[in-house]
Amino acid sequence: MKLISSNGWPASKDREAIGVKSFQVPGTTLKLQCAEACAPLLIGFTAEFHKLIEPVDEGKLDDWGYAFRDIRGMTGKLSNHSSGTAIDLNAPKHPLGKVGTFPNEKVPMIRALAKKYGLIWGGDYRNRKDEMHFEIALPPAKVAALIAKLEKQNEGI
Repeated sequence: MKLISSNGWPASKDREAIGVKSFQVPGTTLKLQCAEACAPLLIGFTAEFHKLIEPVDEGKLDDWGYAFRDIRGMTGKLSNHSSGTAIDLNAPKHPLGKVGTFPNEKVPMIRALAKKYGLIWGGDYRNRKDEMHFEIALPPAKVAALIAKLEKQNEGI
């Protein structure tokens, strides 16, 4: 039986089987484990988050990527962390279920960055908010197209 996370990406206890690797976030000392197929989006987002929203490489290890597990509080539904398609940034500052952990003036930029990189922000969840959480919101083919588009835009910089 093929396992998939809630966003439809392949999930596995064996990180190598789904292409999960460790990636350095430019401009930081941070490395995040995520699926290679979507790493340019998650890592690019994190680098801009670090510059524009708040630093991600200060103090303790509180930034997470791949972890094979169910969605917290939901038995039998694999988290997008299980497919290496989700990250949590500065987790203790933005605890699960807490709202308003970012300054109001930063929220539009968080949403704009998430949209740019094809992500959903847990702060926009309808039910239980998860402001530390960012996840891939696109299927693999659309992720590949978005990566190509962003790379082409960056060539001119």
